[in-house]
Amino acid sequence: MNDSPHILVVDDHQDIRDLIKRHLQQYGYRVTLAADAKEARSIIGDHKISLVVLDIMMPGEDGLSLCRHLRETSRLPIILLTALSEETDRVIGLEMGADDYLCKPFGPRELIARIKTVLRRMNSMAPAEEITSPKLAFDRWTLDTNLRELTDDSDVVVPLSSAEYALLIAFVSRPKRVLSRDQLLDLSQGREAKALDRSIDNQVSRLRQKIEKDPKNPQLISTVWGDGYRFSAEVKSL
Repeated sequence: MNDSPHILVVDDHQDIRDLIKRHLQQYGYRVTLAADAKEARSIIGDHKISLVVLDIMMPGEDGLSLCRHLRETSRLPIILLTALSEETDRVIGLEMGADDYLCKPFGPRELIARIKTVLRRMNSMAPAEEITSPKLAFDRWTLDTNLRELTDDSDVVVPLSSAEYALLIAFVSRPKRVLSRDQLLDLSQGREAKALDRSIDNQVSRLRQKIEKDPKNPQLISTVWGDGYRFSAEVKSL
């Protein structure tokens, strides 16, 4: 059985659909094509789709309407295809929950890179669903995710920057698990993360300065040489 990701390409232009299909198949993806939103809805209902590449401008039901429907009924990853002049539609699509967008014309390698990033992000984020409480405790710390506050055992609030908070959330949502630098970038920076970006090391260092008793000998955020980092503390919901 072929267990490679199954990509649905939805575009009303057959030449674009066929071109994308050829390139995706070269990289080992399974590909199904749809000419409009109606056909796409039917395919999604009958097949296990991993990700949708969705054109915004289509006759009949447009891509934004289908994007809204998919986000209301599933967590299926969506990459929008837009024209350079469709900035408003791109913003609306992202607000509706699309995971990324690509402006036409685009290179096949860029599309492949976006697909890999979105799929990796979805896979790495899955364990976070296990957390059900807005307050989490680890070591001597309490993290209130509603207030976005980190408090020590003396009730002293330690300020966190937006980047530090996002990184800490990525760690406490996935304790005892080795996370690569790319995964941490995806989880903490999302679409803004850039390939080969190693700024995550600096962010980890700054976070250690705030939560470790001895930042030079970290016990909470461990370095796994060659692989990334592991959050070693037990995390409890309060």
